[in-house]
Amino acid sequence: MPDGGSGQVDGLSPGRAAAAALASVPAGAVVASGGLVCADELPDGVVVADHAARIAVFNRAAERLTGIASLNALGRDVRQVLPLHDADGRSWWTFVDPYRGLSTRTRHPETSLYLADGTEFLVTVGYVRGPRCRDFGAGRLSDPGAVQRIVITLRGAQQRARIERRRADLVSTVAHELRSPLTSVKGFTATLLAKWTRFTDDQKRVMLETVNADADRVTRLITELLDVSRIEAGRIEVHRQLVDIPERAERIVAGRVAAGDSPDRFRIEAPADLPETWLDADKVDQILGNLVENAVRHGAGTVTVVVQPVETVGARAASRPDESAATPGFAEVASVAVAVRDEGDGVAPELVPRIFRQFWRAKRRGGAGLGLYIVKGLVEAHGGTITVQRAPGGGAEFRFTVPAGGPDFG
Repeated sequence: MPDGGSGQVDGLSPGRAAAAALASVPAGAVVASGGLVCADELPDGVVVADHAARIAVFNRAAERLTGIASLNALGRDVRQVLPLHDADGRSWWTFVDPYRGLSTRTRHPETSLYLADGTEFLVTVGYVRGPRCRDFGAGRLSDPGAVQRIVITLRGAQQRARIERRRADLVSTVAHELRSPLTSVKGFTATLLAKWTRFTDDQKRVMLETVNADADRVTRLITELLDVSRIEAGRIEVHRQLVDIPERAERIVAGRVAAGDSPDRFRIEAPADLPETWLDADKVDQILGNLVENAVRHGAGTVTVVVQPVETVGARAASRPDESAATPGFAEVASVAVAVRDEGDGVAPELVPRIFRQFWRAKRRGGAGLGLYIVKGLVEAHGGTITVQRAPGGGAEFRFTVPAGGPDFG
């Protein structure tokens, strides 16, 4: 039997790659990396029909997806077993005519097709054809390029439906978040332009301050959406420099106090001998700012920022066993843990798995639900981790760790 090599064909998924390799071997055999496997081991539904449209292979995944038992499919006409049609109700078999269509076709890319009961599948079709030249040596004329087999792979459409719902949620959330500030900006500017002379200077100032705050809100939302896009694409750039985390926390708190929060509401705890941390200063400010704002908005009482070193065994010591484990600065790499705590009701255990997801909000109002998702992405871009748990004195504690040491750490 021929070997399937890498088992990956034209960037297809492993199941469809193996199904494509199936076309070159006898019915019932499947090529995979290192040898032959059973068609039932493939994750995608695989249906193989011969030159007469009779089904030769109908694997277990195809049974699960279609609800058709293989015993009721094998040997039958594939066009009757799988009466596929498109979204307009046209029969795929009639419209494409795979057995008598163009002899140059080799495959059909993935497309959405439906069974008679409306079940949707993502379908890919590959052709196995005979020689394109006429065979005179065997004493007969063969039909050049005739279809010998058709290999059909089936996948459920649920994953795509989930992606489409996420996109719809994104559009809905963005539209909702933009509509309110833009309505305010439009209303105040139109009023000022139409009745400028009727307002006092104080009234004009209040209106312009409102317009400025709403413009900042729109800018912040757009920045968050750009951050989400970069996180999902893995394109977050970290420009490392020496960062004093307690000092950055003090700046965040000073900004909150300048904006009207009471200075008694905040406390920062940090030892004097913290290790060096080489991080992206702007992103650290974004992380701390989001966590402090979250604690102020959803928590209660004093918001405490605790910064402390955490010793962990470093990769360098493991990779160079000849070095002494007691060598300062080499055998152990310090991490820095930052905890932001409040004294509110805390986070219910059933909400913990969802709290870092996109568009998740504890309340129906209060932001676009992107802040904690972005925080998680920025922490992980630094090589760190973040968790949420109950604070020692009650309330919620968001705790993240980042690598410490020289600029080559993390």
